[in-house]
Amino acid sequence: MSELSVTRFIAAPPAVVWDTMVNRMNEWWCPRPWRAEVVEQDRRPGGRSAMVMYGPEGEEMPQEGIFLAWEEGRMFAVTDAITADLQPSGPFMIGIWDVAPEGEGTRYTARARHWSDEAREQHEAMGFTQGWDAAAAQLAELCEAQAAEA
Repeated sequence: MSELSVTRFIAAPPAVVWDTMVNRMNEWWCPRPWRAEVVEQDRRPGGRSAMVMYGPEGEEMPQEGIFLAWEEGRMFAVTDAITADLQPSGPFMIGIWDVAPEGEGTRYTARARHWSDEAREQHEAMGFTQGWDAAAAQLAELCEAQAAEA
C-alpha cells in the first residue's frame, strides 16, 4: 500500500481531541508559519471539504475535495480525486484522520494513501513527515492546553 502516516499520543480525552481536530482546523492544520482557512466542511460522505492554506510569503494552496467517510467522534476521510460537484480532479491522495482512546489520553493517527508509489514518494519528498508531524504537535498543544484548563 502506498501509505504515509504519523501518529501521536495526546494527553487529552478523545472527546477533546476530536472536537479540537474538527472544529479548530484553522489553528492546527498546517505547520506554522503557514495557516489554514476552512472554506466549507460538509461533514458527511460526499460532502464538500474545502480549505486554503496560506504561506508566509503570500503562497496560496487550495484544497478541494469530498468527504469519503465521517464517523462522529472517531474518524473522517477525504479525497482530492473528486470535487463536491462530482467532477474528477487530479487525484493525489485519500487522507484519513482518526482518534482512539489510549490509557488516560488519545492516540491520533493521520494517514495519506496514494494511488501510486510515485505519488507517495513525491509526497514524502515534499516533507510529509515533518509537515504532518508538526501539525500533529500543534493539535496536541491545543488539546493538552484545553484538557489542563478543565
